Amino acid sequence: MKIAIIPARGGSKRLPGKNIKDLAGKPMIAWTIEAALENQVFDHVFVSTDDEKIAEVARQAGAKIPFLRPTKLASDEANTNDVVTHLVEWFEKEHKQQASTIAILQPTSPLRNAQHIKEAMQLMEEKSAKAVVSVCEVEYPIQFCNKLGKDGSMDGFIKPKDLKRTQELEPYYRLNGAIYIFLKIYVGSLNQLYSKDTYSYVMGAKESVDVDTLQDFKLAELLIKERQSQ
Repeated sequence: MKIAIIPARGGSKRLPGKNIKDLAGKPMIAWTIEAALENQVFDHVFVSTDDEKIAEVARQAGAKIPFLRPTKLASDEANTNDVVTHLVEWFEKEHKQQASTIAILQPTSPLRNAQHIKEAMQLMEEKSAKAVVSVCEVEYPIQFCNKLGKDGSMDGFIKPKDLKRTQELEPYYRLNGAIYIFLKIYVGSLNQLYSKDTYSYVMGAKESVDVDTLQDFKLAELLIKERQSQ
């Protein structure tokens, strides 16, 4: 069984209520739920939440809400690894079926669409991969970044070999948080995900907006409306 897990905790501090905040005409979490359902690659699409308001919005969008998270998984200390393990264990016990492939789809990546998910799944099959994780190119050259000492001196801040035009520098990539697809062997040990059997699914910068602040939210809304007008 292939299952998608959309983790959505209710206690956002930087942008309260962000998961159900209206984003270009629908609750933000609905963009992820609809993308997960539209591509038709999953047998089940679950939302794991501790918040009844999020649960109700998610149900209306078509996701399954098997339970509200127990208290220990609703705190700031609870991590994605624990949330995924809990839901997969529940699924296998309740449905008496094995979960073969699991996807984590963060609701804070509303510009990731059904096609992206489908392509990531296809890449996993083509590579016979154990996992696929979405990335995007770093917006600014990482070669132009460094730490600063207490006195603010920029001595050695950029290596001489990196003093080039941006287009001459080797590109770097970062996790964008939009798609994680992996075999069940990683459930309970997501920290081991980044190995030779895991492959990258590269996404563009516009699709990689991760909503954490109001500024992120406004940017996501602008890009969605731009996409809708094309």
